[in-house]
Amino acid sequence: MQLDAQSRKNAQSRRRVLRLAAVGGIAFASSCQRPSASTGALEKVWGRRGIVDGEFQKPRAIAIDQDDLLYIVDMTGRIQVFDVEGIHQRTWRTPSIKFGKPCGLSFDREGNLMVADTHYYQILFYNRAGKLLRNRTIGGKHGDAIGEFSFVTDAAQDSQGNYYVAQYHEHDRIQKFSPDGKFQLRWGKLGEGPAEFNRPQNLVMDESDRLWVVDSCNHRVQVFDTRATTPELVSTWGTAGTGPGELKYPYDIVLDSKGHVYLCEFGNHRVQKFTLDGKWLAAWGQPGRREGELHNPWGCARDSSGRLHVLDSMNHRVQRIAL
Repeated sequence: MQLDAQSRKNAQSRRRVLRLAAVGGIAFASSCQRPSASTGALEKVWGRRGIVDGEFQKPRAIAIDQDDLLYIVDMTGRIQVFDVEGIHQRTWRTPSIKFGKPCGLSFDREGNLMVADTHYYQILFYNRAGKLLRNRTIGGKHGDAIGEFSFVTDAAQDSQGNYYVAQYHEHDRIQKFSPDGKFQLRWGKLGEGPAEFNRPQNLVMDESDRLWVVDSCNHRVQVFDTRATTPELVSTWGTAGTGPGELKYPYDIVLDSKGHVYLCEFGNHRVQKFTLDGKWLAAWGQPGRREGELHNPWGCARDSSGRLHVLDSMNHRVQRIAL
């Protein structure tokens, strides 16, 4: 399917903004338009810029396993594993980073790490020791045919074992695969309307098999019921802005078991807490380099004690908070 002229223009504009943001070429919040004051509590800050074990180079995805171990991938293509106190456990690398680095991490129902190998158009599977499970790979070919991808961002799995993979660039959409990796269906396109996407950056599946999608460049969340023959849009919320409850490039989403949604905002340099229907509850973070401040955070993960570990990407560190 060919993109029309306006869609190509929108995609080019989006990529230009994100490239500038990634290198610090633009500021999303000025001194006269700052996000709301923090209402959470900072507990710990750890990590620094570098390329040896325990250091980071622009970390851009984080996931947490059943043992409260944090898995973090950065711009060197390393996946590093830490405990919740920031103590390094082990490291491995993705097969290649010549054309780009992964930007999404999540776990499947078997406890394997799913890596969105973004610029290689595939989802890689690793066991928790770092062994690549080659026979589990989904995708790997760039294109518009079924089962092919543009830039993949994240993956999630439902209670039946089906996989959902988000992508952006030429085609902003989600594809569904069976437990053995066979293509099932796909939906969405670049746009601002219902069930359309502009960089679906992160996915999470809830206990009712509803797929929560962070539609980052549309500054909103969309929720789909995947139990239907074709996934049905059941909820959408979010408004662009810098005030409490408003969003600017949300990049990651976390659900807890108490009816709360946490959104990590790349553009507003903060984490916000909402009810499931989008009512604002709290926020933490503001632009800056000091402890308790953030610079373009890409992700967050919630541990078994309810603490959030925020990936403070352009500050090359992790901050642990209660929100």
